[in-house]
Amino acid sequence: MTKELTKHQSKYDETCFELPPEGLTEEQRKSCLEVFKNYINVQKDNCLGYQVNQKMDYKGDIEHFLDCHLNNVGDPFVNGNYTLSSKRMEKAVLNYYAKLWSAKVPHDPQDMESFWGYVLSMGSTEGNFYGLWNARDYLAGRKLVADELQKKLRLTNYLHPKHIEDKPHAYTPVAFFSQDTHYSIIKAMRVLSISTFSEIGQAVYPGQNPLDPDGNWLKNKEVPSVEGNAGPGSIDVDKLATLVEFFAEKNYPIIICCNYGSTFKGAYDDVEGIQNKLMPIFERYGLVNRDVHYNDVDEDGNEIAKVDTRNGYWIHVDGALGASYMPFVEMAYKQKLIAQKGPNFDFRLPIVNSIVMSGHKWPGSPCPCGVFMTKVKYQLFPPADPEYTASPDSTFAGSRNGFTPIIMWSYLAKHCYELQVQRVLYCEDVSRYAEDQLNTLQYCHPETQLFVERTPLALTVRFRMPIKPIVEKYSLSCESLKVNGQVRHYAHIYIMPSTQKETIDQLVEELKEKGAFKGDDI
Repeated sequence: MTKELTKHQSKYDETCFELPPEGLTEEQRKSCLEVFKNYINVQKDNCLGYQVNQKMDYKGDIEHFLDCHLNNVGDPFVNGNYTLSSKRMEKAVLNYYAKLWSAKVPHDPQDMESFWGYVLSMGSTEGNFYGLWNARDYLAGRKLVADELQKKLRLTNYLHPKHIEDKPHAYTPVAFFSQDTHYSIIKAMRVLSISTFSEIGQAVYPGQNPLDPDGNWLKNKEVPSVEGNAGPGSIDVDKLATLVEFFAEKNYPIIICCNYGSTFKGAYDDVEGIQNKLMPIFERYGLVNRDVHYNDVDEDGNEIAKVDTRNGYWIHVDGALGASYMPFVEMAYKQKLIAQKGPNFDFRLPIVNSIVMSGHKWPGSPCPCGVFMTKVKYQLFPPADPEYTASPDSTFAGSRNGFTPIIMWSYLAKHCYELQVQRVLYCEDVSRYAEDQLNTLQYCHPETQLFVERTPLALTVRFRMPIKPIVEKYSLSCESLKVNGQVRHYAHIYIMPSTQKETIDQLVEELKEKGAFKGDDI
């Protein structure tokens, strides 16, 4: 191991940032900021491991707003009483992505097919939580009703559907997601108390897993990906269909979380293939346009029967990176500038209920943000209608970041479709270059398998995990996968518009050194 590999110092003395009761002098404060600035500059230049675009130019556009409290509290399409908001820009951003994703524009609360959405204060994790919350209540048959009196009192209440004697599971949603799904999906399931297919299978149908010869549900806690951990990372549609049919036959409503740019392998689930495979199953078992019956009361307190028609499935697309990147790949493909495009994933597909993307990934943002989008006909009324803000509490958060809509608006205003297509071509070129360069390393480490792999159209290349100093220097993301009975320790790099070939070359040169990988003879 050479000194070159160990001399990089990614840490700094954190004690200089301690804040005593008397505060810091102006000199101390500026010194601390300078230390942090230098650290960030070094790490920014070397950052390769995460799907975050570091190429940004917002300072001149947004510095004035740093001394304002911008809060987009409430629904983006209802301004409310707090006027220091960026909702005008937020609506422009939403319109942009609605058109990009083939949704019906403009938003119209009276048009059930038009889109509704909002700009997230967090990244796609918030959008995943919101989408699954929406899916849970929609499929559980819950309907939020506000009559005239309740509206005046600012009160709301849930209506729950009538129990169906011969279909006891009709309003018990069951969730499906692949083994390559982002961890936020599992976290959302826990917080929202949504049961996964393996949990219900283990508890209610032990020994009946249709994918396992022994019926063991523990062998399939998630839907298998194509070829398992050894494959490209996209969901196995045939195995998904087998599992879905098992539960649809028993009248469970279905939630499916699709990956469009999976976190580690950058894989794209075939959402259109899922639609083609599952719609006949949904139709066969009465999960399309099913009637949901309620008992309600009229203004005089008399009981009345109500019926609502809705589907028994919800398809959520986690497009953290892919939903903002792949539309421009498709444009490049149509211009014959690139050899292939990804599978369709957006509102062109009738089966899609909600989509989410992260603004800090492909566009680039100094803080996490993103977009959640669905259709008006799938939108549930908010659990509260606060007079205090005069804007419905229809989003996941109460106070919402008014800063990131300006950032996203600024990026989109500066980057026309054609410029983003050029960025796609650049990233594809550098991704191929990175894959080729990493493959040359095998000659330097003939006794060590380096596992260099790239999923088609992915902006990430994965390879054997190097030693800790290299991981820290390049902010590499790492993951352990069991492949053919053996645990492999991977790292990966992400190629974003900010990635330079020179940085790839620098990394490869360090990886050529003896002892650069765990398992090398040092």
